[in-house]
Amino acid sequence: MRLTLWSGAAALLLSALSTFAQAKPVEAVASFTILADMVHQVGGERVHVISLIGPNGDPHTYEPTPDDAKALKTADVVFINGLHLEGWMDRLIQASGYNGTPVELSDGIKTRMRQKNGKTVVDPHSWNSAASGVVYVQNIIKALKRIDPEGADQYEANGQRYIDQLKALDAYTKQQIEAVPKAQRKVLTSHNAFGYFGDEYGVTFLSPLDLSTESEASAQKVANLIRQIKEEHITAYFIENSSDPRLVQQIAQATGARAGGELYVESLSKADGPAPTYLKMFRYNVDKMVAAMKGE
Repeated sequence: MRLTLWSGAAALLLSALSTFAQAKPVEAVASFTILADMVHQVGGERVHVISLIGPNGDPHTYEPTPDDAKALKTADVVFINGLHLEGWMDRLIQASGYNGTPVELSDGIKTRMRQKNGKTVVDPHSWNSAASGVVYVQNIIKALKRIDPEGADQYEANGQRYIDQLKALDAYTKQQIEAVPKAQRKVLTSHNAFGYFGDEYGVTFLSPLDLSTESEASAQKVANLIRQIKEEHITAYFIENSSDPRLVQQIAQATGARAGGELYVESLSKADGPAPTYLKMFRYNVDKMVAAMKGE
């Protein structure tokens, strides 16, 4: 009887200690909102994640703050996109005293190259393919399991459920794009960040800028783009939530293209907006583009 009571008490003690051990979540930092949402989907309640860049922010031109340095210093793990997107991250790491190595979620992606200012550079916007999103999630699972082995089963389950949703989204996107006549699968955007989307789903994107919002479009480049839009009969244009819309609106006026709305490409919307999660952002963009390409 005493042995039974002791065994029961020991079990309760172990359970309490386990609960106590899990009371402090893994402290994670992500460079921008899309990555933070992915980490949240995999980590669940075991992970507390913050995004350095807020909704509607631009990861190319972001200027870190003292609060960002504090967040990095106390982080258990830091997630970045990589592919030279966060050019400010090295300076922030040095300023913060963070001793770890950031997890590059684009690791394993089949990258695409583009011309920028006369140079061949890697395109960092790989999350704009849902298939690439699966690779990001796999990298998150691996990193969280390494940081918090006790949560491995939960991370694996959450991650697999999320991967299934991304695969369904990928299939949905292909189905929607295939419903658009090939000759109409062309979109004008204010920032050339949909290269991976275009390659994956067969859509041509035209933009007055190169790969980065840091670039300035020359008068010659704008004139060439206007001529191409007219020749290819592109009828709709989009601005992105983190870009200056004035140039693309000017081009649209010169070509007769009409506004197709706003796309979310490098950051999520606020919680009450149309794109508060990566899944919702991706589907929102697909539906907007398909409607515009169909002339609806």
